[in-house]
Amino acid sequence: MLSQAQLLGVDDSHLVAVGLQRLEARTAEAWQALVADAASAGFQLGLCSGWRSFERQMAIFNGKAEGNRPLQNRRGERCDVRVMSDADILDAILAWSALPGMSRHHWGTDLDWFDAGALPASELKLEPWEYQEGGPCHALARWLEPRLASYGFFRPYREALGGVSPEPWHLSFAPVSVPALHAFDANELAMQLDGADLALKESILAQLPGLVERYCYRISPA
Repeated sequence: MLSQAQLLGVDDSHLVAVGLQRLEARTAEAWQALVADAASAGFQLGLCSGWRSFERQMAIFNGKAEGNRPLQNRRGERCDVRVMSDADILDAILAWSALPGMSRHHWGTDLDWFDAGALPASELKLEPWEYQEGGPCHALARWLEPRLASYGFFRPYREALGGVSPEPWHLSFAPVSVPALHAFDANELAMQLDGADLALKESILAQLPGLVERYCYRISPA
């Protein structure tokens, strides 16, 4: 069972190295088995994002909230935070990027994949079209889909449920991530955020229970 510190992304003692990334130990073992299976079928299954710390997630979040990183809304349209309300900024960010402390990447059980044989990581945008028909990752996505469950993986953002937008690249290792979500403590999250140098903090803390329900618990089932 992961500790609250591990769930919040402030403790990395549960991780092992997987190339340039890190994953939770059991997740890493299952991932490497899936990579080997894909290789036997002629695919180069790449890992472009594994564990992410609270501080790293906060840097991403703050960069978008303050207009220093590109921001898109749910329709994929470029946004300008200078002419947006706090509520609209928050909705646009959380459609694609988690609030620090609420990212499943903190757990080490969740990862983003791509077809490393079809394009280099430097050219990957992590946009849905890349995984759809005609996109560079589509053939591998079709091969993966019926095999994920046998390795313990599922896609938590398979469909639009009013929270995080669909992410075909995002996989989660159910044997660890399902218990992790049950153990997640929103009160611990509130304390962590209250002490952080977080953009839009006042607005976030005022509506945190609703944000947790919408962006943590509204997922496609394992």
